Amino acid sequence: MNLTAHRLGGDAALRDVVLVAARRGATVHETRTLADLDETVRAIAASGARAVVLAGGDGTHMAGVTALWHAMGDAMPDLALAPGGTVCTVARNWGMRGDARRWAERVVGAAIDGGGTTTRPTLRVRDDAGGDRIGFIFGAGLVSAFFDAYYAAPDPGNATAAWIVAKIFGGVFVGSPLARRVLSPMPARLDVDGVTQPPRAWSLVAASVVRDLGIGMRLTYRAGERDDRVHAVASALGPRQLGPQMPRVLAGRPLSGAHHVDTLVEELRLRFGEDDAPARATYILDGDRFTATDVRVAPGPTIRVID
Repeated sequence: MNLTAHRLGGDAALRDVVLVAARRGATVHETRTLADLDETVRAIAASGARAVVLAGGDGTHMAGVTALWHAMGDAMPDLALAPGGTVCTVARNWGMRGDARRWAERVVGAAIDGGGTTTRPTLRVRDDAGGDRIGFIFGAGLVSAFFDAYYAAPDPGNATAAWIVAKIFGGVFVGSPLARRVLSPMPARLDVDGVTQPPRAWSLVAASVVRDLGIGMRLTYRAGERDDRVHAVASALGPRQLGPQMPRVLAGRPLSGAHHVDTLVEELRLRFGEDDAPARATYILDGDRFTATDVRVAPGPTIRVID
């Protein structure tokens, strides 16, 4: 249970849902840092736990799956995603609806009682800064710039995210500085299954194993079709060409126009900067920001998720 997650930190009722599991014989681990998480995962591995509930937001779920995979590999226990963050995009893709507390009660109970599971795909994201993570939604370019604006807002959440998206894409038609900053192509080299794509600047790069990237953005509309491929979408279009495509994204339809990637891939490799001048840049994995020069995205391990 990540005590720094938005809901778990401020909603005593939702915390009680997780803590009541202790009264039913479950072991509750409270974490605030990655060091806490590593210690917790070692204890879980030693205990032979049959199921683990990860309570927090998307970043918490990603960090928890990553730590469990590094410690246990394919011997990972069944997992349940209890919502405790601001948005919980992955949990919503996998069935969470309505009140977060009721969903948390359901998955915690199912984990204790031995509920059914569904096999789910993941991403494995490695970078030249030493990162090796298991997650669900990767993005760079537009995605990174969006999260810069999102985390700068006073009250992050679905309403704030929708407001920022509307401001960005509405600003395309009046040439707003925000729209230009977020949607302008960034210098980068993109390889898809070992083949370098012609453009040397990209406004959007995304890969995901879930179809809704948040607030109805169905950019990766083929995500989850195969466990051994991830859906990758990339565009080199500028603000005036990319901005008007928002209705296609909301409808789960492919982007139009030249110079884009839209396919299931075994590996996506992104190198930031010019060919002769590599540069560090930010990428996003499940809402968390990381910096690197060279990033590789591929299918990760399949996990068993409690329904």
